[in-house]
Amino acid sequence: MSADQPVTVEVGLGDRAYDILIGSGLLSRAGTEISRRLPGTRAAVITDANVAAAHLDALKDGLEKSDIQPAVITLPPGEKTKSFAHLEEVVDGVLAARLERGDIVIAFGGGVIGDLAGFAAGIVRRGMNFVQIPTSLLAQVDSSVGGKTGINSARGKNLVGVFHQPKLVLADTEVLDTLPIREFRAGYAELAKYGLIDRPAFFAWLEENWARVFAGGPERAQAIAEACRAKADVVARDEFETGDRALLNLGHTFGHALEAATQYDGTRLVHGEGVAIGMALAHRFSSRLNLASPDDAARVEAHLRAVGLPWRMADIPGDLPDAEALLSFIAQDKKVSRGALTFILTRGIGQAFIAKDVPASEVLSFLKESHPGEQESRPGQQKSRPSQQKSRPR
Repeated sequence: MSADQPVTVEVGLGDRAYDILIGSGLLSRAGTEISRRLPGTRAAVITDANVAAAHLDALKDGLEKSDIQPAVITLPPGEKTKSFAHLEEVVDGVLAARLERGDIVIAFGGGVIGDLAGFAAGIVRRGMNFVQIPTSLLAQVDSSVGGKTGINSARGKNLVGVFHQPKLVLADTEVLDTLPIREFRAGYAELAKYGLIDRPAFFAWLEENWARVFAGGPERAQAIAEACRAKADVVARDEFETGDRALLNLGHTFGHALEAATQYDGTRLVHGEGVAIGMALAHRFSSRLNLASPDDAARVEAHLRAVGLPWRMADIPGDLPDAEALLSFIAQDKKVSRGALTFILTRGIGQAFIAKDVPASEVLSFLKESHPGEQESRPGQQKSRPSQQKSRPR
């Protein structure tokens, strides 16, 4: 795929529709693509130290070709950057650059930078233009699309934020070549998620072609485009997550709880790894509730293992809080509605659904079965499978 022929995926939101461009060499075209849609504007680029070292010069060159001289705000890398302190730093930097409401905030980084910069763009001057230039696989296929922005609280992940749609997303596939393999794998979890939600043929394709996706080339761009189409379709139907957009949270309720339990320590667990474990747990929990075959859960786990992703709590280094504490993190998660536990469960590969009023007792029992510390405290105890007569979530 050449820089002259990127794939375009449209997010159809009426007069707020925007394009996702996917291809190689898009950093050099950033100024052209932005000026075409937002002529005559100035910009702030929000990035992190790692991305700045690898790619900032290329982006600045691409912007300056169209006479965009960006103000650059560079933050530390890592999930802990999604904080009130760094949000204030970004807001102050944008204001110090004397940018106006019609100017642009550019998020140039992974999901952390995208979420934080998007939140800042949504609140500075009551809302500024926003462009996503995602540099991680996870951000290219998921967090850069759909307008969710936010920061973390000590009480949970992404609990403070706004919906603020970008004007444009530029997914340059070349920048993925510089990603550490761990970060690429973490992003791959979100790719697999789209197949597991409602595209079983895509999941089967990934099972056959994942090594080519990792290697780069046309399969990588093809997979990214398919994931973006899947998300764009859902966002166009349900922008503010009042309905089936919640399906995109497959694996996230368990995953967010594990991230909070590790205090967002990226040396132990990064977001995509939490999602991978969460998806495996969601399929195993669905099997426990007699909603799906255990063979489907085993298939998901096998694929995650094959690509080198963690798939169980025991794969997280260090000790975890006990099952009751994990349940408290789940109860704090923003997918909870009026105190009722809501999960994305499945009836099989590509058959995810929203399960409301999931009994907390079932969740706690499952967490105890899955928790490595709980298992060690009950040596030799046989795990029982619930009978078919147990109530199922609706």
